[in-house]
Amino acid sequence: MTEDFADLGDIRLHFVEEGEGPLVVLLHGFPDFWYSWRRQIPFLAKAGYRVVAPDMRGYNLSGKPQGVDAYRITRLAGDIGDLVGHLGADRAVIAGHDWGGVVAWSLPIFRPEVVDRLVILNAPHPAVMFRELLTPGQALRSWYFFFFQLPRLPEELVRAALPAIVKAAGGTEDDLALYVEAAARPGALTATVNYYRAAMRAVLGATPEDARLRDIARQAVVDSPVLLLWGLDDPVLGPRLTEGLEPWVRNLRVMRLPGVSHWPHLESPATVNQELLAFIQS
Repeated sequence: MTEDFADLGDIRLHFVEEGEGPLVVLLHGFPDFWYSWRRQIPFLAKAGYRVVAPDMRGYNLSGKPQGVDAYRITRLAGDIGDLVGHLGADRAVIAGHDWGGVVAWSLPIFRPEVVDRLVILNAPHPAVMFRELLTPGQALRSWYFFFFQLPRLPEELVRAALPAIVKAAGGTEDDLALYVEAAARPGALTATVNYYRAAMRAVLGATPEDARLRDIARQAVVDSPVLLLWGLDDPVLGPRLTEGLEPWVRNLRVMRLPGVSHWPHLESPATVNQELLAFIQS
């Protein structure tokens, strides 16, 4: 495994890479970084793929621009579209978990030319999230989404909760040390919370640009083949988020995983690896 940086105009992304062959890009969630995919990178590389896992903007060693607007979904999708081009590929298989999954969903909307197929792990399609977020059941599960709109306090909550989050994902004390180090980098915690702040502005249509992005997400159709892997015991993202996607996703396979919570790729890596590989080889 090697690591490098990609200078993409207004952002510098750090990434790790292993293997040769067709490109697979793995996008981590919150509050992770590339290390979240440690159980998939060598497996896919051994299977004959060039696997790249970036730190998304704001995380770990990647750039951390200031301001909420820097974390609009168009910026996040643009980063990954530009990264695929930087790596010398025309298209890639994109797999994403949590926030990385939201970005992956958005790529066929904003950068469809770089997408071969998608694998999504416990991340709602934007239109479905807009549909469910303000319902009582999902709003209760997603209380932190609203809390994160406050200044400063959310960053301290994330800092304090990091050991519990890493433990819930099956991490060790050594893993926790890496996550604490990544979160301690200047500006990292605010950048990661800004993902939620920018998303809520879009949900509410806070500005004309936010309203435009919301309307695009509500109407856009994903033509790329999609595999949706969903841990049914997820405490924050309910199973209703896997339902009713047909108006927006034309070629969809949903695999629901009982006994698995929010981190299928860490909790059940053997199943996820085999399903992911079978899908991208199909």
